Amino acid sequence: MTLTDIGQIKSLFNKYGFSFTKSLGQNFLINPTVCPRIAEKSGITPDSGVIEIGTGIGVLTCELAKRAKKVVALEIDRTLQPILKETLAEYDNVEVIFADVMQTDLKQLIADKFSGMETSVCANLPYYITSPVIMKLLEERLPIRSVTVMVQLEAAQRICAVPGTRNSSALTIAVNYYSSPKKLFNVSPGSFIPAPKVESAVIRLEPHETPLYDVDDEKLFFSCVRQAFSQRRKQLINPVAGYFGINKETLSDMMSENGLKPTARAEELTMDNFVTLYRIIERLKK
Repeated sequence: MTLTDIGQIKSLFNKYGFSFTKSLGQNFLINPTVCPRIAEKSGITPDSGVIEIGTGIGVLTCELAKRAKKVVALEIDRTLQPILKETLAEYDNVEVIFADVMQTDLKQLIADKFSGMETSVCANLPYYITSPVIMKLLEERLPIRSVTVMVQLEAAQRICAVPGTRNSSALTIAVNYYSSPKKLFNVSPGSFIPAPKVESAVIRLEPHETPLYDVDDEKLFFSCVRQAFSQRRKQLINPVAGYFGINKETLSDMMSENGLKPTARAEELTMDNFVTLYRIIERLKK
C-alpha cells in the first residue's frame, strides 16, 4: 500500500468511514519525499527509540519504524484506530497509544517503553498546538536526543530566529533557553491533504544536556521575557517596570550599569542580555 497515493488514501477513508476532524487541525502528508526526509534528518539509528506525536494514517510512522528499534506513537483521534491497524500491520516495532500528548506523562512513558535506548521525538504537529507541545517537551527536560517536528513556516522562523534579531520572540528565547534549534527544510501546502493555506517547515531541536544559563528562578526569568515582548515594538523598560512594580528610573540606571540600553526593544536582546535583565529584576524585587 502506498500511503501517499490519494486514491489509496480515499479508499482507506471510505473503507473505514473516516472523515477529518476540523478541531484537531488534521493535515495528512501525501508528498512521498517528505516523511523519508524527516526520518533521515531526525538522526535516529537502528538502536533508537522514537516517540511520534500524531500518526495521521501512519506515513511518517512507517518511515520511523524502518529506521528505529522501537516507535511509540501517540494519537488523539481514536477513529484512526482501524486504519492504523491496517497500515502498520507489517511493523512489529510500533505501538500506538491513543492519548492526548498534553495529558501524557512522557518521562514515565520513556522509562517504561525505551529502557536503555537513546530516544527522540518526531511529529507533524497541528498548527494550533505547536507551541504548547514544544514547550512541554522542553520544559519537562525529558531524556531525549532531539525533537524533529513539522510546524507552520512562520512558527519555524520565530523558533529558529537568532535571539537579538528582528524575528525573535518570547518563544525564540524559551526554545533557545532549553535547546539548540535549526530549520531543516520547507514543505509546500500541496504536500498535504487537505492542503493548508500556509507553508510549513521541518525544524529540529537538540535539548541542552546541561543548562547553559545561570538562572535560579526560571518562573521569574520567563516572566521577564514575556513582559519584555508584550509590547515588542516599544522600549521594553515600560512593560517590565510596570509589571514588576519597579521604579522606571531605577530600572533604567541598573540596565545602563549592566551594559543594557534602557531604550532597547525586546527583539534586540540576546540570551545573555535577557539573563542580565532577569538578574536586575531579581535584585530590585528583593
